[in-house]
Amino acid sequence: MKKLLVFGVGLIGGSLALALKAANKDWHVTGIGRTGDSLQEALALGIIDEAASDPVTALKDVDVVMIATPVAQIASILERIAPHLEENTIVTDAGSTKAEIVEQAHRILGKAASRFVPGHPIAGAEKSGPSAAQATLYQNKKVILTPGARTDPAAIQAIHELWLSTGAIVQQMSPAEHDTVFAAVSHLPHLLAFALVDELAARPDADQFFEFAASGFRDFTRIAGSSPEMWRDISLANRTALLQELDHYQASLARLRQTLEQGNAASLQAIFERASHARNAWAERTQSAQGGN
Repeated sequence: MKKLLVFGVGLIGGSLALALKAANKDWHVTGIGRTGDSLQEALALGIIDEAASDPVTALKDVDVVMIATPVAQIASILERIAPHLEENTIVTDAGSTKAEIVEQAHRILGKAASRFVPGHPIAGAEKSGPSAAQATLYQNKKVILTPGARTDPAAIQAIHELWLSTGAIVQQMSPAEHDTVFAAVSHLPHLLAFALVDELAARPDADQFFEFAASGFRDFTRIAGSSPEMWRDISLANRTALLQELDHYQASLARLRQTLEQGNAASLQAIFERASHARNAWAERTQSAQGGN
């Protein structure tokens, strides 16, 4: 029997548990969470096999620890488990930022840091909690691992195979490269969506705007329905790279504003055409890659 201990049995951690159970019934999953209600719900849904409140006893004979909580909680969890990790236990996470987490793990775990394999599944939804978990969430989705030079190759291989068994496409990059890329393509879009909805909602006539908002507004702001706590933590953890991306975006907006102010139809169309071509080419590549897996 393989034993998995999950901190955070919501969408990400719960979906991993379900996917592993679907791939191999020998997995035994123990869940630890901040609220008893979530653990009981996860038990009722068959996501976990048992609930625990004490990580000391829960860590006994565990093969893999998955920390699937908001990134701001990861350091404190590492501190709780560090003195009690068994020699062969591998620790991984699902945080959306990596450089800060890797630094924390090396500082907190000591020798056990060689068995910490940082990861980031590129999958999710606006809903959270155990009821949002699904066994197919990771199929044909990318999972990024960001191990360092001192990470045990056997631990990397074990987590690589764990994610492969869920149907995921596993890739590796450095923590710094990861944070730079995802500041641009994930964290910034969330900030923009939250900012737009917040700005409109603060207007005295906000109800009128929302009454007439249609599919374009819905598509652009969909991710503003995500967990505020989670995105607060991600934004702060990756603030250096995110601030740089905000600067790039504000410069682009300034150029766009100047073009619009000048009534320059040719320049405006050129911007739209470049963006449309790049977006459609990306969508076609993505669809082709998913269809081929």
